[in-house]
Amino acid sequence: MNTEWALDPIYKGITDPSYEADMKRLESLVEGLPADIRTAEEKEETERVSSLLLLEEEIAALRYRLGLYLSLRQAVNTEDGEIMAQYSRLQKIMSQAAPAEAAMKKILAGIEDVDALAAENELIKEYAYLLKENKKRAKHLLSNEVEEIVSAMDMTGGTAWGQLQAFLTSTVRVEYDGKETTLSEVRNLAYSPDAGVRKAAYEAELSCYEKIKDSIAFALNHIKNQVTMLSGKRGYESPLAMTLEEAGMSRQTLDAMMEAIKEYLPSFRKYLRKKAKMLGHANGLPWYDLFAPLGKADKTYSIEEAKDLLIQCFSQFSPDMADMMKEAFENEWIDFYSRKGKEGGAFCAGVYHIKQSRILTNYDGNFGSVGTLAHELGHAYHDRQIENERPLNQEYSMPVAETASTFNEVHLGQNVLKTAEGEERLNLLENDLREQTQTIVDIYSRYLFETAVFEQSQSKFLMADDLKELMTQAQKEAYGDGLDENYLHPYMWVCKSHYYGSDLSFYNFPYAFGNLFAIGLYRRFLKEGEGFVDKYKAMLKATPCCSVEDAGAMMGIDLTKKDFWEEGLSYIAKKAEDFCRL
Repeated sequence: MNTEWALDPIYKGITDPSYEADMKRLESLVEGLPADIRTAEEKEETERVSSLLLLEEEIAALRYRLGLYLSLRQAVNTEDGEIMAQYSRLQKIMSQAAPAEAAMKKILAGIEDVDALAAENELIKEYAYLLKENKKRAKHLLSNEVEEIVSAMDMTGGTAWGQLQAFLTSTVRVEYDGKETTLSEVRNLAYSPDAGVRKAAYEAELSCYEKIKDSIAFALNHIKNQVTMLSGKRGYESPLAMTLEEAGMSRQTLDAMMEAIKEYLPSFRKYLRKKAKMLGHANGLPWYDLFAPLGKADKTYSIEEAKDLLIQCFSQFSPDMADMMKEAFENEWIDFYSRKGKEGGAFCAGVYHIKQSRILTNYDGNFGSVGTLAHELGHAYHDRQIENERPLNQEYSMPVAETASTFNEVHLGQNVLKTAEGEERLNLLENDLREQTQTIVDIYSRYLFETAVFEQSQSKFLMADDLKELMTQAQKEAYGDGLDENYLHPYMWVCKSHYYGSDLSFYNFPYAFGNLFAIGLYRRFLKEGEGFVDKYKAMLKATPCCSVEDAGAMMGIDLTKKDFWEEGLSYIAKKAEDFCRL
């Protein structure tokens, strides 16, 4: 089995004639866009709208395919100068399109009655939700000329700062055990069964950040200042308000979830104190033991064993899920192992035009890595539900993006736990609680941190020491006495790429949303059985064309009510009580 993904089905390289043809076609479309818009404006309304939608479709499909290929190439080799140059080429083309695209959005926002047009035109009917959302967001567009300037300057502004963070964290050399290693590899040692290894790896990780902290502090300040400035210019109350509107999520839903999380933090802290006691710590759990395995942790999984486990487990949920997983392993969708220049973490990207996905992991054979595969394959399953939709209806919002992935993690964990006993059961239960703590408590700390950075960066430049202080304060507020405050992780802002998107802020609360929404859905699956699966797939398919609240309503859930979020949190709290009894 090939352990690196195959990108040839997209393009065979940047010298591939089809790559250059697509780039040239995109350039041609962008150059001709102003004239095409003027031609469309002369048509009657139904024909005008449908012609603009078809034009936007083709541009979006080409931009996505080219950008996807380049980002996948860059993710496994951040030092590839040729790919960086091609990425800049693509960005320049799209920055030139910005004024015409803004004009097109304003024309489409001028539709008086979307439903009336949808009744007489099938294309407009399919894009009715998109057009209605466009009407709401058009008021935040700047003048066409300013939109072009914003797009062009982002290339050497926010996007460039984000690329700097990715480059520095993927290439920094870490001194560990008398030799050099990568940041991804040393971070993976946090899961080692050897206490000495975990602590030494933690110290080596913190030490390596000293080499890059100042550069990344500059990146974070400038990205957040750019986002704050633009959100204000566009008429948003705050960057968070802009994020929520773009996510199709109400502030009422976010507040209900965060209030419920805050109330349940003591349950997580109790689990952490118990784990600390089991590991011989008196003052709470030091960060370097946060991911320490408990119970029997000898079991590791080869890639073949991981494949077999996942297929067997998800055959019980839905055969088409298991079939897709088999396809992913056998058809080179996945890039498994860490190597120099490769990004840390994991992600999944839909390759809609060939009805596949591509998945990046840094696989180390532990059960946590199998869970990561299940998570990313959940994203792929979500993408499979929408791969036949029209190009502009293939993008779903941040919160629901983490639902199918987290559902898979819950399903895998529950099924493996069923047959486990003794030390193995303790290990699996603790693994589950450890991951729940990350997606609830640590995500809460990241939300607090990013909120503070947005607020304070407006009145001062946040140096690396300032950011370290904000991060430790956020961790203290979230983890409380569950962690030893003498051993926190003040550099968690350096290694998390989620903070460094100029077009995407607060990429933290969606993980908590996805986790708790998935738990609620899974509890319904246990009650409804097979009848649940078709409803679930229909909901996933609908996510690009509805708000998160509407997605919840499709499953009989009111996401604006705190009691729904408490349902998932009480489920986790019960597991914490079970662990403490064990």
